[in-house]
Amino acid sequence: METVRTTVLGYPRIGARRELKRATEDYWAGRIDAAALDQAAAALRRDTWETLRVAGVDLVPSHTFSLYDHVLDHAELFGAVPRRFAGLQGLDRYFAMARGAEGVPPLEMTKWFDTNYHYLVPELGPDTTFRTAGARSRPVAEYHEAAALGVTTRPVLLGPLSFLLLAKPAADAPKDFRPLDLLEPLLDAYVGLLDALADAGVEWVQLDEPVLAADRNAAELSALRTAYERLGSTAHRPKLLVATYFGPIGPALPVLARTRVDGLALDLVAGAADADRIAAAGLGDRTLVAGLVDGRNIWRTDLSRAMSVAASLLGSVGDLVVGTSSSLLHVPLDLTLEDDLPDRLRDRLAFARQKVDEVVLLGRALREGHHGVERELAESSAAIATATDTVDGRVRARLASLGTGTDRRDYAERARLQAETGGLPPLPTTTIGSFPQTARIRRARADLRAGRIDQATYDTRMRAEIDEIIALQEDIGLDVLVHGEPERNDMVQYFAERLSGYASTSHGWVQSYGTRYVRPPILHADVSRPEPMTVEWTKYAQSRTDKPVKGMLTGPVTMLAWSFVRDDQPQAETARQVALALRDEIRDLEAAGIRYIQVDEPALRELLPLRAADQPAYVDWAVGAFRLATSGVCERTQIHSHMCYSEFGEIVDTIDALDADVTSVEAARSRMELVTDLAKAGYRRGIGPGVYDIHSPRIPTVAEIEEALRLALEAVPPDRLWVNPDCGLKTRTYAEVEPALRHLVEATRRVRATLPT
Repeated sequence: METVRTTVLGYPRIGARRELKRATEDYWAGRIDAAALDQAAAALRRDTWETLRVAGVDLVPSHTFSLYDHVLDHAELFGAVPRRFAGLQGLDRYFAMARGAEGVPPLEMTKWFDTNYHYLVPELGPDTTFRTAGARSRPVAEYHEAAALGVTTRPVLLGPLSFLLLAKPAADAPKDFRPLDLLEPLLDAYVGLLDALADAGVEWVQLDEPVLAADRNAAELSALRTAYERLGSTAHRPKLLVATYFGPIGPALPVLARTRVDGLALDLVAGAADADRIAAAGLGDRTLVAGLVDGRNIWRTDLSRAMSVAASLLGSVGDLVVGTSSSLLHVPLDLTLEDDLPDRLRDRLAFARQKVDEVVLLGRALREGHHGVERELAESSAAIATATDTVDGRVRARLASLGTGTDRRDYAERARLQAETGGLPPLPTTTIGSFPQTARIRRARADLRAGRIDQATYDTRMRAEIDEIIALQEDIGLDVLVHGEPERNDMVQYFAERLSGYASTSHGWVQSYGTRYVRPPILHADVSRPEPMTVEWTKYAQSRTDKPVKGMLTGPVTMLAWSFVRDDQPQAETARQVALALRDEIRDLEAAGIRYIQVDEPALRELLPLRAADQPAYVDWAVGAFRLATSGVCERTQIHSHMCYSEFGEIVDTIDALDADVTSVEAARSRMELVTDLAKAGYRRGIGPGVYDIHSPRIPTVAEIEEALRLALEAVPPDRLWVNPDCGLKTRTYAEVEPALRHLVEATRRVRATLPT
């Protein structure tokens, strides 16, 4: 057999016990200094390198660690820092770009392709001057750091095309400016960094170009060719490994094959068809990293199938390296930390640490042949066989009987009936759902979990929290209230724990952004609702006020997007099962007298396939699932939805097709960009653009919110405009939330006073 080596494209950086979160938040709170934070970060990097080395990975990556976000790191690395941060230095500037500072708004944040990871969007303009990152830069320093531990690494950089295409023009940039206009000066900076890496002794550098998994036009493919002809022609450089992931590489494959790059890393899970194109691509003696172990989901790899694909590639390339399809950033760290999962389910799973073992095993099998790993292959085949307990005939029969009848009466008629019933003022104010998850709430949850209190005591404490939240909202003057969700740990996990077909982890944390981590539940079987999930809490909140209270649910698409979903049936069918359970919940809320019901779909854009040819089928089932969930109510019941931190301007027709009565959207960081997109597309339903950026600790002023509202009114008439924050408030403190909401209400009062009567 040929020599086959192994690698991974990246690894979780948060630590087994969320050490990164604790250290970073301790730094923000002033409990530790910058040196202590750096020490904690170094320990996490060391643990990763040691873990991969001991596991037997041949080619270990470095510069995959980040204190907040790797795209932000690259903006800093090349000096792409907007002028408003010029007065700050070091970590103060870095975290201000991520979270904002007093009087300084942060960079915009959006989803990383079709994942639930969020990245900070670089802001570029014609006057952006890129810095040449040299011998003292972070990629070089981390290479030396690993080398001192006896680990030779492959530094990872975001590729130049992805850096520019993921950026946005600065607010003051000319209308005709495109970030791609800066390719040549950016390449100068990359050449300087490659020179420094070569001087440090680096053999390989990985340049991530995930934008190649999406459709790229002729100008962008030409820029790709320009970039890698330039970098490949640089005399003093390490070998270049260009990596793409989250889908097939498409027409970029022959473009890169004609440049001087030394290797390619391809996602052969999401882009399985690429395996058949490699032989014809003319890669010659280049290295190929075959991404055969899924970096996005938690199911065990079909090792026999992966071996077959890998074996078919031998002889088509110079060197074959077995690897992960993407970075393992998107999966939990280690399955061995989980004690409570059912054995039948547990045997089917692989978290990041177990995926490393799969990569190493595949490399060994390809080097030594099947006879050396027969037992492991047999165990893998047995574990991934379709389980017998995944089907619920009653759920499938109900869905078959419902058919596709999911239409409501025309929106204009609904709006008239809802206005007659609601009695709300112009520009009604509300929030997105959650209020701060205080230490008191977390302590009650921990006490219940540990058995120190019983369920009745816990419920009493949660009702007391709801009493305070309702009273606060009435005092502030909001028009449509929420119960604050004190009983909910997470907007997906809470429902997953109450639906059959789901399982939850204890330590399965995955980074969403910065220090915001989530534990995606595991959707492994047919879904149903054994009993109501939110009705009693919402009824209780409504009993404490004369103002209307919104019911709050997580939509079917988001329930899939933010879970690890079974791969043994089409996602469309799984989404319909979740929608059916939510349909029952919505009807029970309506029967309890709740007339405003919000079904959040922040992940609607996130699951949109990256290539246009695959998008219509997704839109069809995603819209169908939402409408199945929400179409069982009467016309006077107002259905809201919420969306945040994705480029929703790309799917305005889909938002319209959902047929929600009111849609609230992230808009504070993007200066009402989506509102304008919706207006241009002819959107005629209610809209609630976020006027308060809750992902920053900044408290917006009354003037700032008033300005945002007046900007929104340029695109949306007042009878369809709602006023709300960007997102739920659970991650903020009451010291931030209360004054911000008071400013929101006061700004709304001022704008209302200027409206025509």
